[in-house]
Amino acid sequence: MSNVRGAIALEDGLVLEGESFGAVGAKAGEAVFNTGMTGYQEVLTDPSYKGQIVTMTYPLIGNYGVNSADAESNGPKVEGFVVREYCPYPSNWTSEQSLSDYLKQHGVVALSGVDTRMLTRRLRTAGAMRAVIAAGDYEPEQLVERARTSPGLIGRDLVSEVTCQNGYDGPNGDGPNGELPPDAPLAVVFDFGVKTNILRSLAHEGFRTRVVPAHATADEVLAMNPDGIMLSNGPGDPAAVPRVVEQLRGLLGKKPIFGICLGHQLLGLAFGGKTYKLKFGHRGSNHPVKDLQTGIIDITCQNHGFCVDIDSLPPGEVELTHMNLNDKTLEGMRHKKLPVFSVQYHPESSPGPHDAGRLFRRFREMIGK
Repeated sequence: MSNVRGAIALEDGLVLEGESFGAVGAKAGEAVFNTGMTGYQEVLTDPSYKGQIVTMTYPLIGNYGVNSADAESNGPKVEGFVVREYCPYPSNWTSEQSLSDYLKQHGVVALSGVDTRMLTRRLRTAGAMRAVIAAGDYEPEQLVERARTSPGLIGRDLVSEVTCQNGYDGPNGDGPNGELPPDAPLAVVFDFGVKTNILRSLAHEGFRTRVVPAHATADEVLAMNPDGIMLSNGPGDPAAVPRVVEQLRGLLGKKPIFGICLGHQLLGLAFGGKTYKLKFGHRGSNHPVKDLQTGIIDITCQNHGFCVDIDSLPPGEVELTHMNLNDKTLEGMRHKKLPVFSVQYHPESSPGPHDAGRLFRRFREMIGK
């Protein structure tokens, strides 16, 4: 471990000091917490965490190291990382390097020795806050002032910072019978910050995938003649990307659509609904969600700070299908007439339980009909 000191400062004036195990520097972001016991590498590389400083509530992090197979994108997307205790000596047969080396390699500021339980309680009580994480030379008062003047997430377009700039083909070697045939159904995937396991899950259900950037138009997507359209997860405020919402309206009724997380929120806006910011969001791998049609309860992986307002959706057109059992917020919906459905949680998991993986099969069956 290094002897470089570090701190995280919140906009309310709280400063918690610790020891650096990542890069030296300072970054601003929204302070949030994740309750997962494992999966820290997937959390770090999930583009939905762009703009956020993530605190892990599980006390020991880093014990199984880092490997290339578990990355959900091309590198960490978090603004900073906070843990109670860092394990500098990973022990796992898949480990390729330590978490500390990985974070330094990618320039991510990370702290250990922080009272994460106290920090989490603060965020649960006051809500997610603007913050600055620093390692090296800093003055606590200056960090607090920088946190207070940093941009929040409401109204901020983070999708443009994580989406691909050019389209590309997804994996083609994970079909149910090996490599997918050329006539396998094609799913066009909007990349709002897509996780790799969404593409793997689609391939596993027999889809060829073509990933397109968030700025792709409805006409460009329809010109590819897809069998279905996937709206991916992503970071930030869905209301901050109205151009995307307008393009989605041009796709409704043209092709079957499946939305996940931010994709679900954008669909809610396309349906004419509204979104709002949750107090401290849902982030972790143990969130209970009830299917209102079957009564089945799934334990789900979640990562979002915004939500679709249930009361804002047109009841004659949209049916609520899933509800969060912790706070009764909307977790899923479908259009009553069009082949369109979406969920707020992450059925592809990574990390987390695989309870909801069947939704990719449902998407395939919808296209088959």
